[in-house]
Amino acid sequence: MKKIILLAAVFGFAAALTASGAEAKENWETQCAKCHGAEGKGDTKMGAKLGCKDLTDAKVQAEIKDDNAFKAIKEGKKSDDGKTLMKPFEQLSDAEIKALVAYVRGLKK
Repeated sequence: MKKIILLAAVFGFAAALTASGAEAKENWETQCAKCHGAEGKGDTKMGAKLGCKDLTDAKVQAEIKDDNAFKAIKEGKKSDDGKTLMKPFEQLSDAEIKALVAYVRGLKK
């Protein structure tokens, strides 16, 4: 009986991780790709205008800290002169933002 419960818990956890990954990809496609590009290269008109970095570049990834990425998604990002570079995504839960940060890490080539 304990083995069945343990297996159910493991499969439930695996399903949650898969759903989280799928949800992060969907959030990327609907919220982020219009500026950052489908692959994270920042190769859109809006991305060029806003100076989006190539998130597939290992050097760019090394410069990004997870807590700063989380904060940028949650609170948005402004330039030094106060211009909005990225709007806050207040509709996303903390768990969704963490999954999105993990998704961004997976863009590195």
